[in-house]
Amino acid sequence: MNFYLTYFIVAAGLFGFVALFTMFGVYAERKVSAFIQNRLGPMETGKYGSLQVLADMIKMAQKEIIIPAAADKILFIAAPIIIFIGVYLGFVALPWGPGLIPANINIGLYYVFAIISIETLGILMAGWGSNNKYSILGAMRSAAQIISYEIPAGFSIIAVVMVAQTLNLQDIAMQQGVLSAEKVKFFGLWDVTHIGGILSWNVFKAPHLLVAFVIYFIASLAESNRAPFDIPEAESELVAGFHTEFTGLQFALVFLAEYSMMFLVSMIGVVLFLGAWNTPLPNIGAAKLADWTTGAGWGILWILLKSLGLVGVQMWIRWTLPRLRVDQLMNLCWKVLTPLAFLCMLISGVWRLWVM
Repeated sequence: MNFYLTYFIVAAGLFGFVALFTMFGVYAERKVSAFIQNRLGPMETGKYGSLQVLADMIKMAQKEIIIPAAADKILFIAAPIIIFIGVYLGFVALPWGPGLIPANINIGLYYVFAIISIETLGILMAGWGSNNKYSILGAMRSAAQIISYEIPAGFSIIAVVMVAQTLNLQDIAMQQGVLSAEKVKFFGLWDVTHIGGILSWNVFKAPHLLVAFVIYFIASLAESNRAPFDIPEAESELVAGFHTEFTGLQFALVFLAEYSMMFLVSMIGVVLFLGAWNTPLPNIGAAKLADWTTGAGWGILWILLKSLGLVGVQMWIRWTLPRLRVDQLMNLCWKVLTPLAFLCMLISGVWRLWVM
């Protein structure tokens, strides 16, 4: 009984975090966009407009769920649920701190990318089930975009796996907590054995992984349908894309999935490339900064700060860069990112042989 209670508490906690982050993310995005465009953003509902998102949620919950007469009712009803669950279950294998992981799976990285691929199925169901030409066009664009950008994202992730020699996300996080003497010499710090800190992150352990991280981040924008890769939801031609016909709580689930995906891909990038829950502060001589800022509470703080930082960059990019055309989007994927990601994977193999 305690086993089921524990997992229920973990599941409820993750859902609560996702909902809270979505509220924060929507408000932050409105304020970020307003700042970039020299506007005020929400100001009237609550202090500095802080209650605007809550008011929007209450209004959305009160709206009627309308199913188009010509829609496939089963697909139409199930699609938002599948889209959200596919993203929500991805959080299960992510480490939040030393020993803090809902499910410590040996193939955790493989599981995460397998489960979030279900979102593509949900998007196709939403477009087809709506029986709306704008929705089906948006769904097809989204599926083509996500499937295409999974290739460079996968190659960049394999580059990390070849260096780490494991698919366990907690093990990958643990490996970025210390820096061996050989790597310290590379940076000219000859008198230190283990310093930890920022130099032990994968992007500095193997410098080519910095390129792999940039590739992964660009691909993650495309997989999240974020600008400049928001062609599936181009309001100028598709109204809202695959979720045009959804209202009320159905639209809320799709919206929740989008913001959850933003944080999920950011957290995966942090775990693989940016030290996961490890502190950026090093141990230098008698100053044991890494030891003092390491632990369960510190781990949650560090991984949240790093992930939210990447989410902030996603918002910054959305309100800065123009939307790409379909041909530009595919050219970037297949002619630029995929060859570079494949090269990073080959370099990881050579790097691993050199280290061994």
